[in-house]
Amino acid sequence: MKEKRVLKKKREPHGPRVPNESPAGDRRALKGQPDFLLTITVIGLVLFGIVMVFSASYYSTMDNPAIKDPYYYLIQTSKWAAGGIAVMVLLSHVPYRIYYRLAMPLMVLGLLLLAAVLVPGVSTDLNNAGRWIQVGPVTIMPGEIAKITAIFFVAWMFTKKSDIATSFKQAYIPIMVLVVAYFVLIIKQPNLSTAIIVCGIVVILACIAGNPKRYLALTIALGSIGVYALIQMNPDGEHYKRFTGFLDPFSDAQDAFYQNVQALLALGAGGVTGVGPGRSIQKALYLPEANNDFIFAIIGEELGFIGCLAVLAAFLFLLWRCALVSINAPDRFGMLVSAGITIWMALQVIMHIAVVTSLMPPTGVTLPFISYGGNAILITMAAMGVLLSVSRASARKAALAAHAESKESSDEDLGERLDENLGGRGYASGCGFGGGVRREWIKAGSAGFGMGGAKFDVRENHR
Repeated sequence: MKEKRVLKKKREPHGPRVPNESPAGDRRALKGQPDFLLTITVIGLVLFGIVMVFSASYYSTMDNPAIKDPYYYLIQTSKWAAGGIAVMVLLSHVPYRIYYRLAMPLMVLGLLLLAAVLVPGVSTDLNNAGRWIQVGPVTIMPGEIAKITAIFFVAWMFTKKSDIATSFKQAYIPIMVLVVAYFVLIIKQPNLSTAIIVCGIVVILACIAGNPKRYLALTIALGSIGVYALIQMNPDGEHYKRFTGFLDPFSDAQDAFYQNVQALLALGAGGVTGVGPGRSIQKALYLPEANNDFIFAIIGEELGFIGCLAVLAAFLFLLWRCALVSINAPDRFGMLVSAGITIWMALQVIMHIAVVTSLMPPTGVTLPFISYGGNAILITMAAMGVLLSVSRASARKAALAAHAESKESSDEDLGERLDENLGGRGYASGCGFGGGVRREWIKAGSAGFGMGGAKFDVRENHR
């Protein structure tokens, strides 16, 4: 007779199977993943910026005798964008708490660079402004560096001594001294837009850290008086003309407000749907700095009102994700750093669009991630890397908390199941977080798992 082969079903283990090692996905989760949507949004804006810079600069490069290559800005922007993305990814893996220890030295370095720009022979002048320091083939713009170093310092100050945030003497006075120092050093370049952004970051971040609102109101009042006095001191100066005539740019369309008028003409020509990608007229040597300070005008002309709304929606989504990183930050320093970067991005987007639409006096403000500029893109992407580092730390903290809760729940459930399966007798277990079920030889009777007198080995070991 042929022997019948009986296939035995594989016996399921009693209780939940707890692996000794987390799966690869769990291990990645425990390392912490940065905000995916924020990362994708930043990269998308950078890629969009490469296209728009190429479109806006095509004719100006052909007219420039030093370049004569219509693809020059495309190549340069692509290089800076690639470098910026690499910097962002690298800094997203650097623990952001390292900047807590470096905050004071970085702030001092930023102020020294701003002072160095004012030294004759050190700075490089362009368009009647000395804002750059040439170091070999590299050009450094201290005003951009001052934005991130100011954020680190204010976050460090109000983290180290969080109880002084409401103090006028210990918090408000030092902040005002810092604001005045930044404003004086930057306005001397001259660079009014960067001075406003840096001082705005410091003041608003101090308010978020705990400064009373009355201090913010006092600062705004003092700042307005200071700017007004600065303008009135030189009625024949450029700032006076810009501040007194921007509400009617057509009053001096050929001189002081030439860029504003050309930008408004570009936005008007675009209409609802735009004239089409690459078909802008104003970029053909009519609108100066079309690839930089006025790139939003070219976006409006080529992509229309719908394209402008899409760009605004992208920036609003970016700011929302940045705010979420700040809200969910694992500690006070991370919260303040993230909030400072969010304020920076918001102020710069608002000011750029306000200048292009003639809602504020014309001043040079780049549109983050989109306008051309090596220093701007590198520093901005570095700031995004710091923000992603905070996001990664938040995700790691949440994953560890969930893992600990799951582990404790698994241990308790495993102990209960073993108790039920073994009939509640003759075994010893040690369940708990970090402990697990001890390996015990259990003597079973006739009601046990084996034949009489057999031994049962509990192999489930949760580490």
